[in-house]
Amino acid sequence: MQTFELILVGHGHVARRFVSLLQEQRARLARMHALRTRVTAIKTRHTSDQPTVEFIREACSRHAEAAREGRLVVVETTTLDVESGEPATSHVRAALRGGAHVITANKGPVAFAYRSLTREANRVGRRFLFEGAVMDGIPIFNLVRETLPAVSVAGFRGIVNSTTNYILTAMEQGQPFDAALREMQAKGIAEADAALDVDGWDAAAKAAALANVLLGADISPHDVERRGISAQTGRAAIAARAAGRRLKLIARAERDGRRIVARVSPEAIPADDLLAGVAGQQNALILSTDLIEEFAIVQRGGGLTQTAYALLSDLATVARGVTPVPATRRALRQAHRRRIPLPRDRRSR
Repeated sequence: MQTFELILVGHGHVARRFVSLLQEQRARLARMHALRTRVTAIKTRHTSDQPTVEFIREACSRHAEAAREGRLVVVETTTLDVESGEPATSHVRAALRGGAHVITANKGPVAFAYRSLTREANRVGRRFLFEGAVMDGIPIFNLVRETLPAVSVAGFRGIVNSTTNYILTAMEQGQPFDAALREMQAKGIAEADAALDVDGWDAAAKAAALANVLLGADISPHDVERRGISAQTGRAAIAARAAGRRLKLIARAERDGRRIVARVSPEAIPADDLLAGVAGQQNALILSTDLIEEFAIVQRGGGLTQTAYALLSDLATVARGVTPVPATRRALRQAHRRRIPLPRDRRSR
């Protein structure tokens, strides 16, 4: 069992919950994943005036031995800049060049620079993982990467922003836009400046991230056709429900020849559509594929713990590639009785 050294870039609610989750799950992580962790450095906007990229470089240099052994992980949880994806993209690149794996809940690097960052990670033999970037801890990227060999994703459509879905659900029941938005802000789901949500930028960033990873696109949120919601959208939501339909802010992308076309906009969908039943803060994504046609994944609830869990899941993925997981006693007994050789990375040491 090896100890992974963690450098935290950003120490807000998600990062703090991630650290507490590691403590809560430490016995299980050690037993099932041979994973122990130690936080060795933290950078926030308030810790020093040192530029963050410089901090990452120096931290990676101080922990060069862990970097060489593949045990150094930078956990990037700064806030999204929807204009450029910076400075998070530069944080990821500096960490990879310093020999660290990177896990992040920030949509920016995936939505703006997925292809170049993936090439950089492959070049240095490190992982760049981001399960928390879309739909909190629901395993969308892991699902496709780990469980769908030989399957090509042709497109997707879904509800990926909790704030706007809650507001639309509330408005079709007669609640004013402003009151529904204040509820989301009071719960800490929407920002004080909610333009990122209601103008569709958050959904556009997620659509770009999904398109880049699942469809092989090379787009940014600025390439996503975008239309958000407003108080006036409430009348359309009420009219849609009266007509037996539901108004939802849908993020979608699909292939159009060699191009990937992505958009975010309110759509009145039939009542029997799976997405029509996604209410309140729920999210859902429907993937269209070549071999297994369509399937859906639904998030019934999300929040801080789910996003922090996505980071933990990515960390476990990193650890699996570095430290073989020991076989359980039960597996050893069964293998002995049946005289079945265990795979090399499952044998007890």
